[in-house]
Amino acid sequence: MLPKFDTLQYLQNSKMVAVVRGQNKEEAIAISEAAIKGGFHAIEVTYTTPNASEVIESLKNTDAIIGAGTVLDAETARNALLHGATFIVSPHFSEEISKVCNRYAVPYLPGCLTIQEMVTAYEHGCDVIKLFPANNFEPSFISAVNGPLPHVRIMPTGGINVNNHTDWLNQGAFAVGIASDLTKAFRKDGPEGVVALCKQYIEKL
Repeated sequence: MLPKFDTLQYLQNSKMVAVVRGQNKEEAIAISEAAIKGGFHAIEVTYTTPNASEVIESLKNTDAIIGAGTVLDAETARNALLHGATFIVSPHFSEEISKVCNRYAVPYLPGCLTIQEMVTAYEHGCDVIKLFPANNFEPSFISAVNGPLPHVRIMPTGGINVNNHTDWLNQGAFAVGIASDLTKAFRKDGPEGVVALCKQYIEKL
């Protein structure tokens, strides 16, 4: 497992995180492998996917860092880490999850919407905040937050697509999480559709 700082640096350099929600283990693996083939270097396997821990374990030796998403409690975080997850993402902030991640020096990216939530997350050792759902905000929200909180790093997720991801990155996003776009591409055109879409994302950087 990469040291915490190296994992964060890798995520930032990757710029885009594929958030994978599969109907089953096989679909999640197929979407993830296609995203990696298309040039993505960071995968977040959500725990809404059946057998998510097995998906993480099957991907941990690929050319990407693999994290766990939709982690709702400390037990799930621990399970994900035991199966090879290198970062943990949740739709909310949890003090219990932060304790587990800090104990093992693993990045924890909690979902936050308000300044109060962000400050609380930072007080508990979270280095990056997941803005979720980001489709409720404009990209300029990042600079608005960085006015009073210049140290806060934000990864918007939800509503990010091939037409707006660079808007968020240009406004200072740490990285962006891309979810439903990839799933739709897979169900429409299979793995080839995901590969092609990922290349479109990268070409626009």
